[in-house]
Order: sequence, then structure tokens, then C-alpha cells
Amino acid sequence: MIEKHFIQQGMRKMELDAYLAKELDRAGFTKSEIVKTPLVTRIVVNVTRPGLAIGKSGSNISQLTEAIQKNFNIDNPQLEIKEIERPELDAQAVANKMKALIERGFSWRSITFKAVNETLEAGAQGLEIILSGKIAGKAGRKRKQRIAHGYMKKVGEQAKLVDYGKAAAYPKVGAIGIKVKIVKPDTVFPDKEKIGDYIKKREALAEAAKPKEETQTEPAAQVEEVAAAEKIEEAIAKPKEEAQAEPKKKAPAKKKETKEPEKKGKVD
Repeated sequence: MIEKHFIQQGMRKMELDAYLAKELDRAGFTKSEIVKTPLVTRIVVNVTRPGLAIGKSGSNISQLTEAIQKNFNIDNPQLEIKEIERPELDAQAVANKMKALIERGFSWRSITFKAVNETLEAGAQGLEIILSGKIAGKAGRKRKQRIAHGYMKKVGEQAKLVDYGKAAAYPKVGAIGIKVKIVKPDTVFPDKEKIGDYIKKREALAEAAKPKEETQTEPAAQVEEVAAAEKIEEAIAKPKEEAQAEPKKKAPAKKKETKEPEKKGKVD
């Protein structure tokens, strides 16, 4: 019985999303969130253009609230419009934009190239876009094209951290399926570590583990080196001072030798 209750809730959520996507197509609807409180059931609607979703003086919100209460048996629904600040980082918004442009007749190559550039410039860690269907032309068979950049997680529990969106475009040539996966800039994967940060942590731990004696002996060794250098300079300076002092002592002896011949001449 519990499983049946959860299945009914999931089916109701899918029907509600399909209804809101149809009614708020021009407003850029991406997804909805249902939050139950004791008084009301709050429905948060994510859109790229909130002005079109609200309508003039809130007329669209009041109409949608009445229709949801009547068609989906939700007690006291309360709609809350939430704007997507960066649509280029929302996978469903990117898929909806590509769908609208393909149906208007633009080339899927140029649309995909533009979407990839905008998402990467916004700071996404990784991006994957898969297009499948009639993308080869009128006479061509259906084929699949994959464009990927950066880091992408595909399996395991961490794959739930990747934002996912899909859409189906229906141009004149044939249907084209669009799947978009985006790893947002603030997404943190537990098993992903940068080698630079790991090396810095190891160096910090190694410095903290050094004994205190080594840190204390380093200044003493520096003092001994300075003292030895000063002794060497003194030993070099002493011979120079002695060599400069010797010529001053020998100068008076030469004057006495010049006076001796004059005394001998006077005696004769």
C-alpha cells in the first residue's frame, strides 16, 4: 500500500509538470517543487521570465491556482514564482531554448555551438549535449551526435549531482531529441581532489611534525657561521695593516746615512 501511495504522488507530479510546461511555455518553465505545510501546499515554479508567468496584476497566477486545485485535487495550493538567475547553467532551460530555435528553422550545429560556448563561459565544470533523430537532412537516416566538454559524472550516487534536462523538437524534417547534462560551478564531488591541494596539505603536515630541537638549533648554527666569518675577515685585515706601517719606520734611517760623509770631510 505504501508503494502505491508513492507511485500516485509521482504520477500526480508528472501530470502537474506537463500542465505547467504547457501553460508557461513562453515564460520558460523548467521544473516545479511541491512543499506541503500544515496550512497550504506550496508549489514553487522555476521560470526564466517571471513577468510572463505572473501576468498583469497576478492574473495568470490566480487562474493557474484555481485550475490546479480543481484538476489535481491539491488542497489550498499556493503558487510561488522563482526566477532562474543564470539560465545558461540550467540544463532544462538550455534544452528548451535549443528546442525552440530548432523548431524555428535554425541549424542544429550553430545552436549547439552557441549553447556550449555560453555554458562554458558561465563557469560550468562539465557539459554534455546529445542530439538524436533527423539531423542529417531530408533524405538522411536518423543519427546521433554527442558534444562533451570538461568533467562529467555518469554512474554512481554522485551522478545525481549533475543537472539533467531533455526536450523533443519537431521541425519539418523530423523529430529531434535533445539531452543536456551540466555540472554547475559550485558542485563538489567527494572523490575529486586537486593534486596541488593534496601536496600542500602533505607539506603542512610534514612541517608540523618536525621536532622542536631542529628549529631551535638553526639560529645557533647561523650565529656560529657569522662569528667564523668575522674571524676570517680579521685575519685578512691584520697583514694589510702591518704592511702599511713598515715603510713609515724605515724612512728616518735613510736620512742619517746621507749626513755621515759630510762630517768626515771636515775632519781632514
